[in-house]
Amino acid sequence: MEIKAADVAKLRQMTGAGMMDCKKALVEANGDYERAKEIIREKGKLVAAKRADRETSEGRVIAKVNGTKAIVVGLGCETDFVAKNEEFKALAEAIAETAIANCPADKEALMACVLADGRTVEAAVTEQTGKTGEKHQVAGYEVVEAPYIVAYMHNVTGKLAAVVGFSKEFDAQVAKGVAMQVASMNPVAVSAESVPQSVIDTELKTATEKTKEELVQKAVDAALSKAGINPAHVDSEDHIESNQAKGWITAEQAAQAREIIARVSAEKAGNLPEQMVANIAKGRLQKFFKEQTLEEQGYQMGDGKTAVKDVIKAADKEAKILCFKRVSLTD
Repeated sequence: MEIKAADVAKLRQMTGAGMMDCKKALVEANGDYERAKEIIREKGKLVAAKRADRETSEGRVIAKVNGTKAIVVGLGCETDFVAKNEEFKALAEAIAETAIANCPADKEALMACVLADGRTVEAAVTEQTGKTGEKHQVAGYEVVEAPYIVAYMHNVTGKLAAVVGFSKEFDAQVAKGVAMQVASMNPVAVSAESVPQSVIDTELKTATEKTKEELVQKAVDAALSKAGINPAHVDSEDHIESNQAKGWITAEQAAQAREIIARVSAEKAGNLPEQMVANIAKGRLQKFFKEQTLEEQGYQMGDGKTAVKDVIKAADKEAKILCFKRVSLTD
Protein backbone atom coordinates (compact mmCIF):
# COMPACT_ATOMS: atom_id res chain seq x y z
CA MET A 1 0.00 0.00 0.00
CA GLU A 2 1.05 3.61 -0.49
CA ILE A 3 2.56 5.27 2.57
CA LYS A 4 2.04 9.01 2.45
CA ALA A 5 4.31 11.63 3.95
CA ALA A 6 1.49 12.63 6.30
CA ASP A 7 1.33 9.05 7.62
CA VAL A 8 5.06 9.04 8.27
CA ALA A 9 4.86 12.41 10.01
CA LYS A 10 2.01 11.19 12.18
CA LEU A 11 3.94 8.09 13.31
CA ARG A 12 7.02 10.21 13.91
CA GLN A 13 4.98 12.50 16.15
CA MET A 14 3.63 9.45 18.01
CA THR A 15 7.01 7.75 18.53
CA GLY A 16 9.73 10.34 18.01
CA ALA A 17 11.55 7.91 15.71
CA GLY A 18 13.35 9.05 12.55
CA MET A 19 11.42 9.62 9.32
CA MET A 20 13.00 6.66 7.51
CA ASP A 21 12.43 4.35 10.48
CA CYS A 22 8.78 5.43 10.60
CA LYS A 23 8.33 4.85 6.88
CA LYS A 24 9.92 1.40 7.03
CA ALA A 25 7.78 0.47 10.03
CA LEU A 26 4.57 1.59 8.29
CA VAL A 27 5.46 -0.34 5.15
CA GLU A 28 6.14 -3.49 7.20
CA ALA A 29 2.92 -2.97 9.17
CA ASN A 30 0.82 -2.27 6.05
CA GLY A 31 -0.14 1.11 7.42
CA ASP A 32 -1.24 -0.18 10.84
CA TYR A 33 -0.05 2.50 13.30
CA GLU A 34 -0.16 0.27 16.39
CA ARG A 35 1.83 -2.46 14.67
CA ALA A 36 4.26 0.14 13.33
CA LYS A 37 4.78 1.47 16.84
CA GLU A 38 5.51 -2.07 18.03
CA ILE A 39 8.00 -2.57 15.19
CA ILE A 40 9.84 0.58 16.26
CA ARG A 41 9.92 -0.66 19.86
CA GLU A 42 11.26 -4.02 18.69
CA LYS A 43 13.97 -2.25 16.74
CA GLY A 44 14.98 -0.46 19.93
CA LYS A 45 15.28 -3.79 21.73
CA LEU A 46 17.38 -5.19 18.89
CA VAL A 47 19.76 -2.24 18.95
CA ALA A 48 19.98 -2.46 22.74
CA ALA A 49 20.89 -6.14 22.55
CA LYS A 50 23.58 -5.52 19.92
CA ARG A 51 25.16 -2.73 21.94
CA ALA A 52 24.77 -4.28 25.40
CA ASP A 53 28.53 -4.35 25.99
CA ARG A 54 29.07 -0.67 25.15
CA GLU A 55 30.03 1.84 27.84
CA THR A 56 27.65 4.66 28.71
CA SER A 57 29.98 7.22 30.24
CA GLU A 58 28.12 10.17 28.72
CA GLY A 59 24.63 11.37 29.58
CA ARG A 60 22.92 13.24 32.37
CA VAL A 61 22.62 12.80 36.12
CA ILE A 62 19.75 14.60 37.85
CA ALA A 63 19.02 15.08 41.54
CA LYS A 64 15.63 16.16 42.85
CA VAL A 65 14.34 16.90 46.34
CA ASN A 66 10.71 16.81 47.43
CA GLY A 67 10.35 17.58 51.12
CA THR A 68 11.94 14.77 53.12
CA LYS A 69 12.65 12.59 50.09
CA ALA A 70 15.16 12.88 47.27
CA ILE A 71 16.39 10.92 44.29
CA VAL A 72 19.45 10.85 42.09
CA VAL A 73 19.17 9.20 38.69
CA GLY A 74 21.60 8.93 35.79
CA LEU A 75 20.65 8.26 32.18
CA GLY A 76 23.70 7.12 30.27
CA CYS A 77 24.53 7.05 26.56
CA GLU A 78 27.65 6.49 24.50
CA THR A 79 28.51 9.93 23.12
CA ASP A 80 28.43 13.56 24.17
CA PHE A 81 26.59 14.37 20.93
CA VAL A 82 23.57 12.29 21.99
CA ALA A 83 23.79 13.52 25.59
CA LYS A 84 23.30 17.09 24.35
CA ASN A 85 20.27 16.16 22.26
CA GLU A 86 17.12 17.87 23.54
CA GLU A 87 15.07 14.68 23.30
CA PHE A 88 17.62 12.78 25.36
CA LYS A 89 17.67 15.54 27.99
CA ALA A 90 13.88 15.57 28.05
CA LEU A 91 13.80 11.82 28.66
CA ALA A 92 16.32 12.13 31.51
CA GLU A 93 14.18 14.87 33.07
CA ALA A 94 11.00 12.81 32.63
CA ILE A 95 12.61 9.82 34.34
CA ALA A 96 13.78 12.04 37.21
CA GLU A 97 10.29 13.55 37.60
CA THR A 98 8.75 10.09 37.70
CA ALA A 99 11.35 8.93 40.19
CA ILE A 100 10.74 11.79 42.63
CA ALA A 101 6.97 11.41 42.26
CA ASN A 102 7.08 7.70 43.09
CA CYS A 103 10.37 7.24 44.96
CA PRO A 104 10.72 3.59 43.92
CA ALA A 105 12.94 1.53 46.21
CA ASP A 106 15.50 0.53 43.58
CA LYS A 107 16.40 0.71 39.90
CA GLU A 108 14.34 -2.36 39.03
CA ALA A 109 11.25 -0.71 40.48
CA LEU A 110 12.07 2.54 38.69
CA MET A 111 12.23 0.77 35.34
CA ALA A 112 8.65 -0.40 35.85
CA CYS A 113 7.35 3.09 36.70
CA VAL A 114 5.10 4.77 34.13
CA LEU A 115 6.04 8.12 32.59
CA ALA A 116 3.52 10.88 31.90
CA ASP A 117 3.18 9.69 28.30
CA GLY A 118 2.07 6.23 29.41
CA ARG A 119 5.29 4.36 28.63
CA THR A 120 7.29 2.58 31.30
CA VAL A 121 10.78 3.89 31.96
CA GLU A 122 12.18 0.67 30.53
CA ALA A 123 10.18 1.01 27.30
CA ALA A 124 11.11 4.68 26.89
CA VAL A 125 14.82 3.98 27.32
CA THR A 126 14.67 1.08 24.86
CA GLU A 127 12.83 3.19 22.28
CA GLN A 128 15.36 5.99 22.63
CA THR A 129 18.10 3.45 21.98
CA GLY A 130 16.35 2.51 18.74
CA LYS A 131 16.03 6.13 17.67
CA THR A 132 19.68 7.08 18.15
CA GLY A 133 21.36 3.74 17.48
CA GLU A 134 23.32 4.20 20.73
CA LYS A 135 23.05 2.23 23.92
CA HIS A 136 20.98 4.02 26.58
CA GLN A 137 20.55 2.85 30.13
CA VAL A 138 19.56 4.02 33.58
CA ALA A 139 23.14 3.86 34.80
CA GLY A 140 22.42 4.71 38.42
CA TYR A 141 19.54 5.38 40.76
CA GLU A 142 19.47 6.24 44.45
CA VAL A 143 16.80 7.42 46.87
CA VAL A 144 17.12 8.92 50.37
CA GLU A 145 14.78 10.08 53.09
CA ALA A 146 15.71 12.50 55.87
CA PRO A 147 14.30 15.53 57.75
CA TYR A 148 16.45 17.90 55.69
CA ILE A 149 17.98 17.09 52.31
CA VAL A 150 20.30 19.08 50.07
CA ALA A 151 21.18 18.19 46.49
CA TYR A 152 24.09 19.16 44.27
CA MET A 153 24.41 18.63 40.52
CA HIS A 154 27.70 19.24 38.73
CA ASN A 155 26.37 21.38 35.91
CA VAL A 156 29.67 21.70 34.05
CA THR A 157 29.58 18.07 32.89
CA GLY A 158 26.04 17.11 33.89
CA LYS A 159 27.34 13.63 34.71
CA LEU A 160 27.57 13.80 38.49
CA ALA A 161 25.16 14.56 41.34
CA ALA A 162 24.74 13.89 45.04
CA VAL A 163 22.17 14.29 47.80
CA VAL A 164 22.83 14.45 51.54
CA GLY A 165 20.31 13.88 54.30
CA PHE A 166 20.66 15.75 57.62
CA SER A 167 18.93 15.38 60.96
CA LYS A 168 17.61 18.95 60.80
CA GLU A 169 17.64 22.09 58.71
CA PHE A 170 20.62 24.38 59.31
CA ASP A 171 23.03 26.65 57.42
CA ALA A 172 22.10 26.11 53.75
CA GLN A 173 25.52 27.13 52.47
CA VAL A 174 27.33 24.62 54.68
CA ALA A 175 24.82 21.92 53.82
CA LYS A 176 25.32 22.51 50.10
CA GLY A 177 29.07 22.45 50.65
CA VAL A 178 28.73 19.00 52.20
CA ALA A 179 26.75 17.82 49.15
CA MET A 180 29.51 19.20 46.92
CA GLN A 181 32.02 17.35 49.11
CA VAL A 182 30.22 14.07 48.48
CA ALA A 183 30.22 14.71 44.75
CA SER A 184 33.91 15.61 44.54
CA MET A 185 35.48 13.36 47.20
CA ASN A 186 33.27 10.25 46.84
CA PRO A 187 33.42 9.07 50.48
CA VAL A 188 32.65 5.42 51.26
CA ALA A 189 30.43 6.14 54.28
CA VAL A 190 29.24 8.86 56.65
CA SER A 191 31.57 7.80 59.49
CA ALA A 192 33.97 5.05 60.51
CA GLU A 193 31.13 3.36 62.39
CA SER A 194 29.03 3.13 59.23
CA VAL A 195 31.71 1.68 56.94
CA PRO A 196 30.57 -1.80 55.83
CA GLN A 197 32.46 -4.59 57.60
CA SER A 198 33.41 -6.09 54.24
CA VAL A 199 35.20 -2.84 53.33
CA ILE A 200 36.96 -2.73 56.68
CA ASP A 201 38.10 -6.34 56.31
CA THR A 202 39.46 -5.66 52.82
CA GLU A 203 41.26 -2.48 53.85
CA LEU A 204 42.79 -4.12 56.95
CA LYS A 205 43.98 -7.09 54.89
CA THR A 206 45.51 -4.76 52.30
CA ALA A 207 47.16 -2.65 55.02
CA THR A 208 48.58 -5.77 56.70
CA GLU A 209 50.04 -7.14 53.46
CA LYS A 210 51.50 -3.76 52.55
CA THR A 211 53.09 -3.46 55.99
CA LYS A 212 54.65 -6.91 55.72
CA GLU A 213 56.00 -6.15 52.25
CA GLU A 214 57.53 -2.89 53.45
CA LEU A 215 59.22 -4.50 56.47
CA VAL A 216 60.65 -7.26 54.29
CA GLN A 217 61.85 -4.73 51.70
CA LYS A 218 63.46 -2.62 54.41
CA ALA A 219 65.45 -5.62 55.62
CA VAL A 220 66.48 -6.52 52.06
CA ASP A 221 67.60 -2.94 51.31
CA ALA A 222 69.66 -2.86 54.49
CA ALA A 223 71.38 -6.13 53.58
CA LEU A 224 72.09 -4.96 50.03
CA SER A 225 73.53 -1.64 51.25
CA LYS A 226 75.73 -3.49 53.75
CA ALA A 227 77.08 -5.55 50.85
CA GLY A 228 77.89 -2.37 48.93
CA ILE A 229 75.06 -2.76 46.40
CA ASN A 230 72.69 0.11 45.63
CA PRO A 231 69.15 -1.28 46.28
CA ALA A 232 67.71 0.94 43.52
CA HIS A 233 69.91 -0.85 40.95
CA VAL A 234 68.52 -4.31 41.79
CA ASP A 235 64.89 -3.68 42.75
CA SER A 236 63.62 -5.87 39.89
CA GLU A 237 65.00 -8.50 37.54
CA ASP A 238 64.66 -6.08 34.62
CA HIS A 239 66.71 -3.47 36.49
CA ILE A 240 69.36 -6.00 37.38
CA GLU A 241 69.78 -7.00 33.74
CA SER A 242 69.67 -3.45 32.34
CA ASN A 243 72.03 -2.02 34.98
CA GLN A 244 74.45 -4.90 34.42
CA ALA A 245 74.38 -4.14 30.68
CA LYS A 246 75.08 -0.47 31.44
CA GLY A 247 78.05 -1.45 33.60
CA TRP A 248 76.54 -0.04 36.80
CA ILE A 249 76.77 -3.43 38.49
CA THR A 250 78.99 -6.42 37.77
CA ALA A 251 77.83 -9.97 37.05
CA GLU A 252 79.14 -10.95 40.49
CA GLN A 253 77.13 -8.17 42.16
CA ALA A 254 74.03 -9.19 40.22
CA ALA A 255 74.39 -12.78 41.42
CA GLN A 256 75.08 -11.62 44.97
CA ALA A 257 72.05 -9.30 44.91
CA ARG A 258 69.77 -12.14 43.78
CA GLU A 259 71.05 -14.35 46.57
CA ILE A 260 70.62 -11.63 49.21
CA ILE A 261 67.12 -10.77 48.04
CA ALA A 262 65.97 -14.40 48.09
CA ARG A 263 67.58 -15.26 51.43
CA VAL A 264 66.73 -12.12 53.40
CA SER A 265 63.17 -12.00 52.05
CA ALA A 266 62.49 -15.55 53.20
CA GLU A 267 64.15 -15.01 56.58
CA LYS A 268 62.37 -11.73 57.32
CA ALA A 269 58.95 -12.92 56.07
CA GLY A 270 59.13 -15.86 58.45
CA ASN A 271 60.16 -13.72 61.40
CA LEU A 272 58.01 -10.59 61.30
CA PRO A 273 56.93 -8.99 64.61
CA GLU A 274 53.17 -9.70 64.57
CA GLN A 275 52.22 -6.99 67.03
CA MET A 276 54.16 -4.34 65.15
CA VAL A 277 52.53 -5.39 61.89
CA ALA A 278 49.08 -5.27 63.50
CA ASN A 279 49.69 -1.82 65.01
CA ILE A 280 50.95 -0.34 61.74
CA ALA A 281 48.05 -1.87 59.82
CA LYS A 282 45.54 -0.42 62.31
CA GLY A 283 47.16 2.97 61.90
CA ARG A 284 46.71 2.71 58.16
CA LEU A 285 43.07 1.75 58.66
CA GLN A 286 42.55 4.88 60.76
CA LYS A 287 44.11 6.93 57.96
CA PHE A 288 41.66 5.30 55.54
CA PHE A 289 38.74 6.35 57.77
CA LYS A 290 40.05 9.91 57.90
CA GLU A 291 40.45 10.15 54.14
CA GLN A 292 37.42 8.15 53.00
CA THR A 293 34.59 8.87 55.46
CA LEU A 294 32.55 12.02 54.99
CA GLU A 295 32.61 13.29 58.58
CA GLU A 296 36.39 12.92 58.87
CA GLN A 297 37.37 14.33 55.49
CA GLY A 298 38.77 17.85 55.35
CA TYR A 299 36.00 20.24 54.28
CA GLN A 300 36.94 21.15 50.72
CA MET A 301 34.76 24.27 50.60
CA GLY A 302 36.75 25.68 53.51
CA ASP A 303 40.43 25.38 54.41
CA GLY A 304 40.54 21.72 53.35
CA LYS A 305 41.85 20.73 56.79
CA THR A 306 38.94 21.18 59.19
CA ALA A 307 36.89 17.98 59.34
CA VAL A 308 33.40 18.10 57.82
CA LYS A 309 31.86 17.10 61.17
CA ASP A 310 33.56 20.06 62.88
CA VAL A 311 32.34 22.49 60.19
CA ILE A 312 28.78 21.26 60.71
CA LYS A 313 29.14 21.45 64.48
CA ALA A 314 30.30 25.05 64.24
CA ALA A 315 27.22 25.87 62.15
CA ASP A 316 24.74 23.96 64.32
CA LYS A 317 25.68 21.74 67.28
CA GLU A 318 22.60 19.58 66.83
CA ALA A 319 22.84 18.95 63.07
CA LYS A 320 24.10 15.56 61.96
CA ILE A 321 24.67 13.83 58.63
CA LEU A 322 22.32 10.88 58.37
CA CYS A 323 22.99 9.60 54.87
CA PHE A 324 24.18 10.47 51.39
CA LYS A 325 23.94 9.08 47.87
CA ARG A 326 25.98 9.82 44.78
CA VAL A 327 25.63 8.90 41.10
CA SER A 328 28.37 9.42 38.53
CA LEU A 329 28.58 8.26 34.93
CA THR A 330 32.37 8.35 34.91
CA ASP A 331 33.43 6.45 38.04
